[in-house]
Amino acid sequence: MRRTGTNNKKHSFVNRVVVSYVRVSSKEQEKEGFSVEAQTKLLASYASDRKLVIDKEFRDIETAKRTGRLGFNEMVGFLKKSQKANPAASLVIITEKTDRLYRNIGDWSTLDGLHAEIHLVKENCVLSDDSRSAEKLMHGIRVVMAKNYVENLSEETRKGMLEKAQQGLWPSFAPFGYKNVLSKSGKKVIVPDETTAPLVTKIFDLYATGNHSLDTIVKQLSGLNYRSRMRRRKKKRQDATGETILEEGPETVQFGKSLIHKILTSVIYTGDFFWNGIKYSGSHESIISPEQFEKVQQLLSGNGRCPSQPAKHHFLFQGLIACGHCGCALVAEIKKGKYIYYHCTKNRGNCPAPYVREEELERRFLASIEAIKVSDDVLKWVVAALKESYADERREHQEVVSALLARKQKLSDYLEAAYTDKLDGVISSDFYEKKTREWRAEQDDIRRKLEIREGASRSYIDDGVRVLELSQRAGMLYKMQPVEEKRKLLKILHSNSVWKDGELVCSYRKPFDLLALTNNRHKQKQAGSSSETGLRSIWLPNPDSNQGQGG
Repeated sequence: MRRTGTNNKKHSFVNRVVVSYVRVSSKEQEKEGFSVEAQTKLLASYASDRKLVIDKEFRDIETAKRTGRLGFNEMVGFLKKSQKANPAASLVIITEKTDRLYRNIGDWSTLDGLHAEIHLVKENCVLSDDSRSAEKLMHGIRVVMAKNYVENLSEETRKGMLEKAQQGLWPSFAPFGYKNVLSKSGKKVIVPDETTAPLVTKIFDLYATGNHSLDTIVKQLSGLNYRSRMRRRKKKRQDATGETILEEGPETVQFGKSLIHKILTSVIYTGDFFWNGIKYSGSHESIISPEQFEKVQQLLSGNGRCPSQPAKHHFLFQGLIACGHCGCALVAEIKKGKYIYYHCTKNRGNCPAPYVREEELERRFLASIEAIKVSDDVLKWVVAALKESYADERREHQEVVSALLARKQKLSDYLEAAYTDKLDGVISSDFYEKKTREWRAEQDDIRRKLEIREGASRSYIDDGVRVLELSQRAGMLYKMQPVEEKRKLLKILHSNSVWKDGELVCSYRKPFDLLALTNNRHKQKQAGSSSETGLRSIWLPNPDSNQGQGG
């Protein structure tokens, strides 16, 4: 396609479509020093130094842990349209670094499918189809590390929410009928919402009569709307200067059966609540009585709910394999009470695919797992490289921590100054109480953010290393696990598996596909040469190579 080898100093600027992409997770993060403007200047300077003309800029102010970002999707659409209009054009994406571009496997796969040349400015790297395996693997590990970092942040957040639940405080967004407020102690709590709480009462009163179904209650509430926190609208508009602004907010929707049923089965309206499957005695005000709630549950349980079905046999590969002849799923059945065979469902008509024993499939799956195993020297080299590349993440982590500590200190100064002003009569006691509640609540929020970041950052490097360690130990782990754990491991490693004519073809998930590809190249190289080459000649840079310069 294109220029990609990092040793190639010549650039071909003919038929290039160049875009830049910048992102911050939130307006709050932008205040902490990762501004869109700073990233834009960095990318523009990078492009100018390399005589790359940026055709279009894209930006997002939202998290990258999930797919579906507005700016990212627009960039993908623009590149696809450009590629369709000019198939010979080379696609180039310039961004600050990996975790600005994506923190999830789905977006990585999307860009990989475009075969674009990706310039990661701060990582001093240019990735493309022709990049060395080492570069691709390092990039893949960084994506996994970025993905796991935000998941670790979420895990630390969940710990804080559990602490609130144990104190009797609802730890999340207020459910329908309540609203979030700041208590006198500075803690975020829920109280009945004067607008929606009466609707909750009405819904329970109607159903408790025994004369209403979910459908009739929906009709009773027809014409009434509510603002849903779960359903959000996104649209763009231009301000007076012509700049595009993304507007986002709760969507106004009508009442439906799902919401009515959720309200009628939520114990939170009695003053208690469930969190992570455990019931807690809440400190919030109830909207209905426990007696009315219990009456409604009895009425609901008599409305034709089916009893639980008996547990089915858990087949190891059920739902994991497609037929290579017709594309239908392979399903399992037990013969003679002990032999498990898999066969095509034949949902699309007659299929010639024969039955296959589970033992044969397991042998093939185990071979696919062994195919991603890397050697010890490669593992050591990549771990060392990951630690070296972590310097930038450490710097950014420290910048955020420093900003939070500075704000925490400023709040302490505010509290001290406000106390003095109160004693001197400069401000009233009411104003003092109001501001100190706000400042102390913000201090608590900062303290929690610091704990979350510290907890998440400790495992940043470990998450990248675990990917490689898993590739080394996957075969052994698979043999030791029960059926459900084996299925989980296969789902981690494989995205699609096809059985055809006695062969199992597995598609690996990223970044395990890179491991399998490189190990396969190693085998081919060994087969074509009488000398011992080893994986290092494929994975590791040559002494005179210029890895990662990407200039």
